[in-house]
Amino acid sequence: METHQSDPLRRARLRWRSRRGLLENDLIFERFFERYEQDLSDADVGALTRLLELSDNDLMDLLLARKEPEGNLADADVKRVLDLLRNV
Repeated sequence: METHQSDPLRRARLRWRSRRGLLENDLIFERFFERYEQDLSDADVGALTRLLELSDNDLMDLLLARKEPEGNLADADVKRVLDLLRNV
């Protein structure tokens, strides 16, 4: 069972980390957090954290579906969050 990520400080840190050098990424994450921030689960926060460890260009390629997640990013949690990001 997924649990809601109830720690507002953890969510705020994640939102801050999502501020990127590329405007396109910033806009996608801004819309994502406006829509989903209050509903994020611990698994969602973990998946977002892993995505935010990517370079701006690699992240943009995933967000725009130019590439699909590979390696340690090719799991259900990351794919679910990536689908949400791609559809905001």
